[in-house]
Amino acid sequence: MSEARSWGRQRALCHWATPFAWLVLLLALTLGMEALEGGFRLLEPDSREIIYTRADFLVLLGRHLLMVGTAGILAIGLGVGAAIAVTRPGGRDFLPLVSQLASMGQTFPPVAVLALAVPVLGFGTVPVIVALLLYGLLPIVRNTLVGIEGIDAGVREAARGMGMTGGQILRQVELPLAAPVILAGIRTSVTINIATAAIGATVGASNLGDPIISGIVNGNTAYVVQGAVLIGLLALTVDSLFAKLMPTRG
Repeated sequence: MSEARSWGRQRALCHWATPFAWLVLLLALTLGMEALEGGFRLLEPDSREIIYTRADFLVLLGRHLLMVGTAGILAIGLGVGAAIAVTRPGGRDFLPLVSQLASMGQTFPPVAVLALAVPVLGFGTVPVIVALLLYGLLPIVRNTLVGIEGIDAGVREAARGMGMTGGQILRQVELPLAAPVILAGIRTSVTINIATAAIGATVGASNLGDPIISGIVNGNTAYVVQGAVLIGLLALTVDSLFAKLMPTRG
């Protein structure tokens, strides 16, 4: 019995090894960027400042996660909710409209959304969350529609034959079966928005885009690399975490 438990713990550790490794590397660079000053000086030998110090990298990471997380939660609620609504008998007439609106949200450049939102919402975090929300809706809406619509009609009929109500069929049959496809859409949406959120630094929303924008403005390649590497590691961490959470579709 003890050997079985030990084997189970080893399997669990191996299962989460990849996201854990990316997370450790992300935190190590976030907390210890100064230790790499010698390497970054090769990129900017003539610059007085090599490591971005206008804000703590850990604080920037937290703000970046807050923006992406808030936009992601809103996009999941709106996207999944809208997709479920238009797959019900009373909402099917609105299915093309919801699909088109979600598509428009991603084809409309986030920079343009920021340009339109800033005069109304002001500078800072709010317009960035709005832009990320619109940009992240399409994969969630599309995958939720595909997941629910792809369920065999016989499965629904069997559930009705067992006396299930429409709400019970949705909660106990449709959503569990569609979960892998829905989660894949959420994974795509969140991962893309981790990179897209960097543009928020252009409108006063402090995040990991700060060193990138500062580096571009001041011609400091080291700043740009520092911000880009941290954003890339964050995206890899979150994406690998989603990969481990993905259920298999039965």
